[in-house]
Amino acid sequence: MSAHVRAPTARICERCGRAEYWDEELDAWQITRKDGERRVGSPHCLHEWDINGTFNPVVE
Repeated sequence: MSAHVRAPTARICERCGRAEYWDEELDAWQITRKDGERRVGSPHCLHEWDINGTFNPVVE
């Protein structure tokens, strides 16, 4: 039996609220829209993504 490793598909900056999702077609992170508005956050933020240890990349 081998494990499968998966990557995250969404992230949110804990400092400014910028939200992004992984676009498979572009192979890049894209800014999420909420109610038609892009959740860009602060352009000067050194984004601290919501990495808190709850995401498990290993799928059994």
